[in-house]
Amino acid sequence: MPIATPASSDLIRRTFLEFFAQRGHEIVPSAPLVPQNDPTLMFVNAGMVPFKDVFTGKDKRPYQRATSSQKCIRISGKHNDLENVGVTARHQTFFEMLGNFSFGDYFKEDAIAFAWELLTKVYDISPSRLVVTIYNGEGGFPADDEAAAIWRKVTGFGDDRILRLGLADNFWTMGDVGPCGPCSEIHFFHGSEPDVARFGEEPRIDGSGWTEIWNNVFMQYERVEKDGPLVPLPAPSIDTGMGLERIASVLQGVTSNYDTDLLRGLVEKAAEISGKPYTAGSADDDVSMRVIADHARTAAFLIAEGVMPERQRREYVLRRVMRRAIRHGHRLGIDRPFLHEVALEVVRRMGETYPELRDRRELIARVTEDEEVRFRSTLKRGMKILDERFAEMRSSGERTLPAAAAADLYTTYGFPLDLTQVICAESNFDVDVPGAEAIIHGGDEADGPIDPTAAVDIAHRSARAALAHPVVFTGYEHEEGDSEIVAILRVEAADVEREGDKARKVRALVEHAEAGQAVEIVVRETPFYAESGGQVGDVGEVTADGARVEVKDTLKPLAGLVVHEGVVREGKIAVGQRVHLAVDHAARSATRRNHSATHVLHWALRKVLGEHAQQKGSRVGPDMLRFDFTHNRPLTREEISRIEDMVNEKVLTNAKVTTEILPMDEARRRGAMAIFEEKYGDTVRMLTMTPEVVELCGGTHARALGDIGLFKITSEGGVAAGVRRIFASTGLNALAYARSVEAELARARQVAKAQGGDLAEKIGKIVAHERELEKKVAELERRILEGAGPAQGGGGGGIDAMLEGAREIGGVKVLARRVPDGTNPGALRDLAEKLRDKLGDRAAVLLGAAVGDKAQLAVMVSKSATERLKAGELIKPIARIVGGSGGGRPDMAQAGGTDVAQLDAAIAATYAEVERTLAS
Repeated sequence: MPIATPASSDLIRRTFLEFFAQRGHEIVPSAPLVPQNDPTLMFVNAGMVPFKDVFTGKDKRPYQRATSSQKCIRISGKHNDLENVGVTARHQTFFEMLGNFSFGDYFKEDAIAFAWELLTKVYDISPSRLVVTIYNGEGGFPADDEAAAIWRKVTGFGDDRILRLGLADNFWTMGDVGPCGPCSEIHFFHGSEPDVARFGEEPRIDGSGWTEIWNNVFMQYERVEKDGPLVPLPAPSIDTGMGLERIASVLQGVTSNYDTDLLRGLVEKAAEISGKPYTAGSADDDVSMRVIADHARTAAFLIAEGVMPERQRREYVLRRVMRRAIRHGHRLGIDRPFLHEVALEVVRRMGETYPELRDRRELIARVTEDEEVRFRSTLKRGMKILDERFAEMRSSGERTLPAAAAADLYTTYGFPLDLTQVICAESNFDVDVPGAEAIIHGGDEADGPIDPTAAVDIAHRSARAALAHPVVFTGYEHEEGDSEIVAILRVEAADVEREGDKARKVRALVEHAEAGQAVEIVVRETPFYAESGGQVGDVGEVTADGARVEVKDTLKPLAGLVVHEGVVREGKIAVGQRVHLAVDHAARSATRRNHSATHVLHWALRKVLGEHAQQKGSRVGPDMLRFDFTHNRPLTREEISRIEDMVNEKVLTNAKVTTEILPMDEARRRGAMAIFEEKYGDTVRMLTMTPEVVELCGGTHARALGDIGLFKITSEGGVAAGVRRIFASTGLNALAYARSVEAELARARQVAKAQGGDLAEKIGKIVAHERELEKKVAELERRILEGAGPAQGGGGGGIDAMLEGAREIGGVKVLARRVPDGTNPGALRDLAEKLRDKLGDRAAVLLGAAVGDKAQLAVMVSKSATERLKAGELIKPIARIVGGSGGGRPDMAQAGGTDVAQLDAAIAATYAEVERTLAS
């Protein structure tokens, strides 16, 4: 029976999932946006991504048919919709992808029949408004005549409604590597009378025209390596994707995704905050409101998954999105932090469907507001600099913003490069993007997208194929066990491929290995825990008759495969050999203590700081307990003490630690906390320490809380915007830490000649005395530099003698000289200021000195001269000569470098640099 229209997006989503559930499909919840165990993608960009290993046969599920509504982001790599957001009617960075999947079960005929029935019978869309496309055959692959025949049979369409397109349109790939195959798209006509002649034209600004609403991908191949050949999949499969926003626009009778109930309320929230009307057109204000609506969704969902705005990888993508939204708010005239209000509207509207939004409501609000406050403090200054630069470029006829200027906006004012591009484009200027990127990254790709070459090693894929079933982990109950070697990978220590400065191991499958050889061993079952979830891999030994392998690490390079990385110390091992595996008991026990302590610490942090203090990452091993969490300020000494007390009080209860294997939904109902950095299946391992401490975790843990022993926080600090890091110790490690502190205090008492409890007082007196001496030394340096008379210890001449080297360039008096080496930066700056003032109005002074193995520079420019000559700009090329960098205000700047031998050359170059700057 057809659904009533206009239908809400919730009803559309539910109808889709129920339709396929009634046809034997398992309803699978959305996976996180951050891909799990997939280094080739920045974000999940399609509904099939969570099933990637199922399509390739590396992962097995208890079902062969699935359906889902998957959260997706397209903002990097092959699928990048960022520039079109807000401009077109159909692009967003965040969207939901409805999909149905077959893993070697049904293929083209059923997939096409299902799609047609749902669209025309259940959603009641008129066939007259639909056309379909198929692959026409290119790149060595034949035309998909089979799909064309099925479409004719199912729909009754002729060739005028079954259109044939090429590789770019009808052959789908998820990225540089992964499953792929020919596809068949279904397009809908928005507007009055459908016109097939308009197919292929871009939809008009109002959204009218042909728009793709559903893509049926016939998965037949896999590309294992970037630019490598396509290989057939184990079984032909189906992957379909239909954007919820696009089908909602069809069923709600609107031509723009932004007018659906998924986005219109967010657009109106932006309009309400700005005090301007939304007219649903192409005016700048309308575009800005749509950008804010979309970017607020992306920000809310990423923050809910623990991604924080920073300068690296996914974090930088989030920062770019947030700062684009903030800048569009600025363009609308919003002069206060506002993005958190729109993000909270996202939580209100979508929290029922995605509970993680409600659970992290406070965190989303806090992070978005803090980021906006930070950016707004520099936004006006950056915009002013751009406006000044635009005026200069117009007067000189330049059309391209120099790379150095764009890079400075990034490093000094936090302007993402693409934001600078947008602002420049609005004023009809270009940006030297390659040059700016070279300066920003300096050859380091740390800020770039996830590298497809980080994909799984082909040798590991072969080792996994040798296993009939995934490796069984027995280490929850045992630390020793027997098994059979299934595969040996020899790692040649001297045989290393280099890509740039990166080195990666080269592995080869072998039948046996001998003493001295580095290896990775695969067995059928193992008590060794493979590194995951923040817990390091186990160490220990693998032994057999006359053979011994020292295991230095245990890793899980892909789903179902565990490798024991180590060195053959004695004898010889071979595939098929029975071996005994023994985990290092002391190391495992220490790791258990630390891992269990992180869960109690997480609880204590939320109690002391608030529910926003969510785990952002962790690292636990025998000698390490590192815990990252969301919080926007340093912890006070009192807070640290309260947290320590709460953890140790729990430890003293010696409560038994219990684990249960449960369905995910049941674990959530019982209050278990899930961490988004972790990968969870349909069934999960729930850890209960106390009624308050219940979390999902696949690691190894203490049998009872008392096993943890003493818990002590050893340090706390910031690692990124809104993210703090705690290091702590437990058990014998905590005792060792306490003893090291005691020993340090004893040494301090001895040096300070302190008795009893007067150590702090003694140190205070020593520090006060040192500061007094520093003041006296600074005063003597100043007097020597200024050339006081012989009676005062100077050499005569003084400041007036220094001024004799000044030159007049373009109406500015310029002085550059070297002063005595060892002059500290403060004295250098003070002397430069005095010399500038002595030179009178419109003056610039650069001074340099060698301090140890570093060159120090200081520049002072009269305020009256800063319109033409800025200290912060002048010092940069000079600093590069001494191998350094620097910056500052228009009237004052400082820099340092490592090439002291070039200091005189750098100082001498000042006059030419000033002349070049003033001439331009």
